[in-house]
Amino acid sequence: MALARVVSFEAVSKERIDEVKREMAEGERPEGMPATEFILLHDPESDQSLAIVFFETEDDYKQGDETLNAMPTGDTPGRRVSVTKYEVAHRMAD
Repeated sequence: MALARVVSFEAVSKERIDEVKREMAEGERPEGMPATEFILLHDPESDQSLAIVFFETEDDYKQGDETLNAMPTGDTPGRRVSVTKYEVAHRMAD
């Protein structure tokens, strides 16, 4: 069963989101990151953001979680508020 790591952030400006998008487009995936998908959501009115990272297996999740927890705080969109692990109950895309 697929798993999602959902992280909420506060104090996230539109400028910081633009910077993160640019860094991700120009950079490479972090070493040790077996994620299958990444979604970054932003509410510019409240300066809050959600990052959702999908993994196919529990082992992949554990490895990705360790990698993400080891990242410098300056690499995140803002101040991390929470990290929650979810089972992906259903997925649908166009």
